[in-house]
This record gives sequence, C-alpha cells and structure tokens, in this order.
Amino acid sequence: MRTKILTTLGVVALAGVASYWTAAGVPVAAADAGPQMTSIGPLTFGPDGVLFAADTQAATIYALELGDKANGGAAGTRGVDAIDQKIAALLGTDAKEIIVTDLVVHPRTKNAYISVMRGQGTASKPALLRVDGAGKIEVVSFENLKHTKVTLPNAPNAGTNPQRDPRQQSITDMAFSDGRLYIAGLSNEEFASKLRSVKYPFATADNGTSVEIFHGNHGQLETRSPVYAFLPYSINNTPHLVAAYLCTPLVKFPVATLQPGTKVVGTTIAELGNRNRPIDMVLYKKDGREFLLMSNTSRGVMKIPTDGFASATPITQPVKTETGGIAYETVAAMKGIEQLDLLDGSRTLALSRSDAGLNLVAVALP
Repeated sequence: MRTKILTTLGVVALAGVASYWTAAGVPVAAADAGPQMTSIGPLTFGPDGVLFAADTQAATIYALELGDKANGGAAGTRGVDAIDQKIAALLGTDAKEIIVTDLVVHPRTKNAYISVMRGQGTASKPALLRVDGAGKIEVVSFENLKHTKVTLPNAPNAGTNPQRDPRQQSITDMAFSDGRLYIAGLSNEEFASKLRSVKYPFATADNGTSVEIFHGNHGQLETRSPVYAFLPYSINNTPHLVAAYLCTPLVKFPVATLQPGTKVVGTTIAELGNRNRPIDMVLYKKDGREFLLMSNTSRGVMKIPTDGFASATPITQPVKTETGGIAYETVAAMKGIEQLDLLDGSRTLALSRSDAGLNLVAVALP
C-alpha cells in the first residue's frame, strides 16, 4: 500500500535536523527543516490527509502533514503513459535508475502520490511525486514540511547482500485504522515476523507482536517470513488484519490478539499459489458483495470474495494441490499490474508494466 522523495539536483532539500528524539523514539521537539529520510518504502494515508511514509533503512515512519503541498493541482488523477520515463526525466536520470516503491491516492483531492528510489545501492535517494487530474507530475519537496516520526526499536540489522538485506524488510506494509497505524515487517528477534500497532499522534513504538502461520504449501509453521500486504477488515463485527505472505498464504489475525511482546498464531484461510509474492491489496464493494483485490509478482490480479472469511475452514495440514481454501478469480483484463489503490467507488488507480515501461492507469473495478 505505499512511499517518498529526495534528489541530488536540489529539487528536494532535506538539509538540517528535523526532529529531536529520545532513545525510546518519543518526539521531544521539531524544527522546520523537513524530514531527513534515507529511503522511502510503503505509504499510506491517515486522518486529515496525513501521509505516513516508511524509511526502511532507518526503520522509521514519518507522518507528513502535507498541508498546502497537497493543494494547487487539478482534482483527481489522470492516467500517464510511460510514467517511469517522465519521473526519471524530472529527477534528471534514466528510467533504469529509478525504482517505484509505492502508490497511494489522497483521500480528498484524489491526486496520486508515488514514492521512488533514485540511483543504485548506497547512493540511492528517496523521492515523492504527485500526479494530478491534468496528468501533471510534480516533485513534493520535503523542505519545511511539518512532520513527526517514530522509530521501531528492534529492527533487523543491515545485510551485506543488497538483494537479501533484512533491513529492507523492517517495514513491508502499513495501514491506518481507528486511530492506530498498523505496521508489518521483520525484527531482529528469533521469531522475526512482526505486526505492530502504533497510536497516532505518535508517542513511542513497542516491540510488536511476533506472528506465526501455518503455510499449507510448505506444510509447516513459519515465523520468519514477513507479511507483504495486508488491510484492516471487520469479520463478524470483530476487527481483524487480513494478511498475505510469500507463496501465497492468506491469513487472518484478530486485532485484539496483537499484544506487544507476545506471539500469535494466525488463521490461514487460503493458499493462493506458490512462486509468487503479493504486492498490494484494496477492498471494494460491487453488486452488493465485498471483494479483496490483490496484485502479485507472478500470478496476476486476484479477486477474492470476503463473505467466506468468517466461516473458512482453517488450513492446518499440508495442501497437496496448487491452491486451497478460499477460491479466487484471476482478473484477465488487469495485466502487468503492480501497485494499486482505490480511486473512487468504481475504479482503481494502478501502475501497470508493459514492454514500453510503467504506465499510470485508471481501471474499472472488476
């Protein structure tokens, strides 16, 4: 569900110290120089258009109060072909030198916000861009941007292999619900997979809840694989998180069980297929029914009905077939979809990859 910005061209100024914090991650005072982000990963919107942006390298989450920076553009979002090339040109580089990390839609303006990493390895820098209803792409400057932040206390150490760096998975996804920011990712503990609940406005972050699942395709309990995509969802009037993992179990966790310092076993309700990683998910209603729409690295976009979430038989034994539990429909019309977010009641906004590059498209909800 989302991410942020910085360039070497002076387009985004991040100089100066933005905040002063105690060791526990509690904000003490804030200056006006703007957030000092070293990377940008997942994004999600909270109340009053506050944009939460994850700095995975610093294991820190910034709450960005966009204020006037969210105004001025045409309402809505217009599709943009080859948007990766246009963003790269705006940042003074080549499309091969940027990685798009997330896409979210502003709840009021319906403008799109796209987070990007510019460059390679330790030289890469974060950037945040806005696309408005006229298709105009603008860099969102962090300079003098009001913000607060919270740092996770037990994040994994950085690895030597950039392709398998556990620090990059300190924060894998975020969602805001009922005054709290929910965070998925890894920790440096033995039971590494974590779900956290942090109250906003920020005070501090605890060690989170260690989460364990039974992976039917692997035929075993797992504690080290992170949640890659999740969303808050009420099942039988009880708040839950519905989460998707690598290869691709779908699991539900009652929010009330997510107590800091404990270990919780989630209920696996579907096996959606191996050799696949979930990217993003949204919830929507159509024709009187509710569906979860999930993009993936190799299995297309899945349309999953939610009406069976409460009654689904838990998967507690190895699944011999490719899939099991709650069934899904592959949306054939949505090809190459990576990031997505709801644009309105009938459309989703998505980043779609083709041979020509990455396109920003509005797609009718299936």
